[in-house]
Amino acid sequence: MSPTAKRAAAEPAATTPTAPWPPLKRDLVAILRGLEPHEAEAVGAALVEAGIDAIEVPLNSPDPFTSIARLAKAFPMALIGAGTVLTADDADRLADTGATLLVSPNIDKAVMKLAKKHGLVTLPGVFTPTEALAALALGATGLKFFPASVLGPSGIKAISAVLPKGCRAGAVGGVSEADFAAYAAVGVRTFGLGSSLYAAGMEAAEVGRRARKAVDAWDEVFVGEKI
Repeated sequence: MSPTAKRAAAEPAATTPTAPWPPLKRDLVAILRGLEPHEAEAVGAALVEAGIDAIEVPLNSPDPFTSIARLAKAFPMALIGAGTVLTADDADRLADTGATLLVSPNIDKAVMKLAKKHGLVTLPGVFTPTEALAALALGATGLKFFPASVLGPSGIKAISAVLPKGCRAGAVGGVSEADFAAYAAVGVRTFGLGSSLYAAGMEAAEVGRRARKAVDAWDEVFVGEKI
């Protein structure tokens, strides 16, 4: 066997993702930790109208599956789903809501298997090269580098050097619109926005104001960029 053939044989086969990343207006995911079901449509409308069409409700929120189902019904063209998905049962319940996005703080084989079965977009949380490569081997749509505030742009850049070309890297945790340019410089254009965008009980109008600020900042950095 030639050296080239040996190298090719040693490389892992590409893993089909649980689902492809959809074409969004902007690669921004709103994290609505603490959202209550009666607030779902109003807060969702404020986000979508501002230009954010990906929304995550963490499962440690009050009655999260009801909120997710209401959002999925109200905004069928948006990417709606759950965060803090830790078990296969949660993945099954999530699929029953009509959601299409599964975000987790870790990488779990059983969760990823169910996500693939249901065709869910997946963003498992990773912090190291080992975790990142394991997530991709299980079919992760993209990687949620968490907490990004600890890794920083330089940490994500270093880890990305060993990842497959074209791998989607998202920065989540302690990130706001003020950080977009720094992460853009290392190739990151996907962000999960939590406390900078939403806090439990926040009025929809304030969520909309914060969302417009984030959208303006993302557009300033990324619009016109060659993808």
